[in-house]
Amino acid sequence: MAKNEQNKGLEKAKDVKGTIRKLIKYISNYKISLMIVFIVAILSTIFSIVGPKILGNATQELYVGLINKIQGVGGINFEAIGKILLFLLGLYILSAIFSYIESWVMAGISKKVTYGLRKEMSEKIKKLPMNYFDRVTTGETLSIISNDVDTLGMSLNESAVTVVTSIVTVIGIFAMMCSINVVLAILTALVLPVASILIMFIVNKSQKYFANQQSYLGHVDGEVEEMLGGYPVIKAFNAEERMLKKFDYDNKKLYECAWKSQFLSGMMHPIMNFVGNLNYAIIAIVGAYYVVEGKITVGNIQSFIQYSKNFTQPIAQLAQVTNQLQTMLAAAERIFTFLEEKEELETGKAICDVASLKGDVTFDHVKFGYTKEKIIIKDFSLKVKSGQKIAIVGPTGAGKTTIVKLLMRFYPLTDGAIYIDGCNIKDFKREDYRHAFGMVLQDAWLFSGTIMDNLRYGKLDATDEEVIASAKKAHVDHFIKTLPGGYSMELNEETSNVSSGQKQLLTIARAILADPKVMILDEATSNVDTRTEVLIQEAMDELMKGRTSFIIAHRLSTIQNADVILVLNHGNIVEVGTHEELLKKKGFYYDLYNSQFEQVS
Repeated sequence: MAKNEQNKGLEKAKDVKGTIRKLIKYISNYKISLMIVFIVAILSTIFSIVGPKILGNATQELYVGLINKIQGVGGINFEAIGKILLFLLGLYILSAIFSYIESWVMAGISKKVTYGLRKEMSEKIKKLPMNYFDRVTTGETLSIISNDVDTLGMSLNESAVTVVTSIVTVIGIFAMMCSINVVLAILTALVLPVASILIMFIVNKSQKYFANQQSYLGHVDGEVEEMLGGYPVIKAFNAEERMLKKFDYDNKKLYECAWKSQFLSGMMHPIMNFVGNLNYAIIAIVGAYYVVEGKITVGNIQSFIQYSKNFTQPIAQLAQVTNQLQTMLAAAERIFTFLEEKEELETGKAICDVASLKGDVTFDHVKFGYTKEKIIIKDFSLKVKSGQKIAIVGPTGAGKTTIVKLLMRFYPLTDGAIYIDGCNIKDFKREDYRHAFGMVLQDAWLFSGTIMDNLRYGKLDATDEEVIASAKKAHVDHFIKTLPGGYSMELNEETSNVSSGQKQLLTIARAILADPKVMILDEATSNVDTRTEVLIQEAMDELMKGRTSFIIAHRLSTIQNADVILVLNHGNIVEVGTHEELLKKKGFYYDLYNSQFEQVS
């Protein structure tokens, strides 16, 4: 059912006119370069258009010379023919030079456009709210940034000038044909309405397939990214066949859309050739009659026939370039949709200063839901004193991680407020506010680069000595020194040349180096062995002295020394107290604890 709904959505008509307006507005930033391109393209086309008529003059000169020679009244004037051909050669050379300039400038414009778009998109990513990444896969976003931007750049380079030169060629050739014979020109021009009707019919039929092609390309890229990222899990659960079936479904849809779009657009060229050849035959018959009647010279009819063949060529080029234009518009629509995504607006008025924060945190009747219909945190209130260690426990889905995400301002509250030192968190500038927090997540994230650079990520101006000191506190210094290159060792793109537990230790060392006002630990020790967990716990206890700390834990053994333990269930606090107090109550926490440890009392 979900797939059907998805397909139904993909087949809806796209906002082609709106996309064209946005694209024109965007490339208007390069209007001077575009004007140069259009001017040289027009000049190149004009010089090329004049050629057949001049060549017709040479043909007429040769024809007259042959007739004179046959009649014995003269010969061929090779000098006059040579001058005409030299002049024609000069025109063609000028046309080629202008064409080269046009291609060179247009290539620069297209690359600047792709560079600018990727720069805007990279800046856009850091402004996107968390809920964007909840609903859009990484693969689809990567497809927009890579495939769609490349498609737009290449199509812009190849198609924009072709459209201009084709239009100028059609107008110019028609004017030259009129200068030779108006009746023949009108007969040739009858091709235009026929060609336009055929083009519009095919474009309307194929546009939706081009849009679907770009969309399914994003789906396929997303699935490939998932399969590569989760390959060990796929192998472990023997899920290869399931993943292949899912991939084959979208890949088949991509094939169907691509085949239909290419087939329909491919029909344009043979249809236009047929129309052009039909027109050529009519011109040849009527032209021969006019030559016999003496209404037109042989040289002119030769020029006209060449013009009539060239007249259909730009129309065929327009038909062919429609393929690229449709793909470009589908890609541009996805790009502009991404760039117009709702941003995480800066609501802070910088009324409060993080420099003087102590760490008193108050949750005042907080309510939150990812959608208004489904509230997860229903009525959460809590007062935390500066320096306290607050452990948050509860079953999966109780709202533990959501609480700290709200504290970090990753999501706006549905209702209620959160205060730090009596100041509403909305009154802080978001960037400054987040500098006050250190966060160690369950899923350790490191980037491709040296270990030293990864640790320094939390404090870019830290010295090497400070980085090493933080590594020692996290009990990771010894491990780093055993690696080839030590702190200078390069982590690969997937950071697979260190274990999961080692990655977690490195992220903890990074948080220690940042020296934040408030610490958030979301299952920070979940990927380390028991022995290392003890060492990390000691380091964390030392680190959290004098700092407000929020600890999310499933291993209840790691939070026994917390000042306050909050027990959450269905978004509400069901119990509050220390470890010993909660065990004595023999309530919800007691049951959770005993589910992990076999103990009585």
